[in-house]
Amino acid sequence: MIILPLPSPSIFNRWDSAGSLKQIIMSKLHFTTKHANAATVQHNWYVVDGTNQTVGRIASKIASVLRGKNKAYYTPHVDCGDYVIVINAEKVVFTGNKGEQKQYINFSGYPGGKKEEAAEDLLRRRPEVVMERAVKGMLPKNRLGRKMIKKLFVYAGANHPHTAQQPKDFKF
Repeated sequence: MIILPLPSPSIFNRWDSAGSLKQIIMSKLHFTTKHANAATVQHNWYVVDGTNQTVGRIASKIASVLRGKNKAYYTPHVDCGDYVIVINAEKVVFTGNKGEQKQYINFSGYPGGKKEEAAEDLLRRRPEVVMERAVKGMLPKNRLGRKMIKKLFVYAGANHPHTAQQPKDFKF
């Protein structure tokens, strides 16, 4: 509840010329917006278990945490996101026929340097890459996005070397 001081009598003299009482009171108030900056942002650590999770759905939630959209003081031009550790990346799943139909393409830049690989083959061979590419595609394509993707750590198994940071479990 906002408690406003009583307006001075001079406001009522300008009633007809200034418009509504709301406009007069709002002109007297001064609102300032607080923006996050590097000094005020606190970065937390979270662990996400990828067991039986859909790749796209878990990636969108991870990208949101990396951007900092789960915080009340989210500011688009500041890196206010958290660190995310994904474990059991080998156990993520694709829906429908995406495992066979989705193609991951790499191009070396040379003639004949285009390589295609099915999603289920890449998931079997390098499961970390599947999650990293899914999350990276959902982040901004600029300097800030490149800084955010560095806060993502993906591991195929259940073990990770970040126990010293005391990460919390992230529940969806």
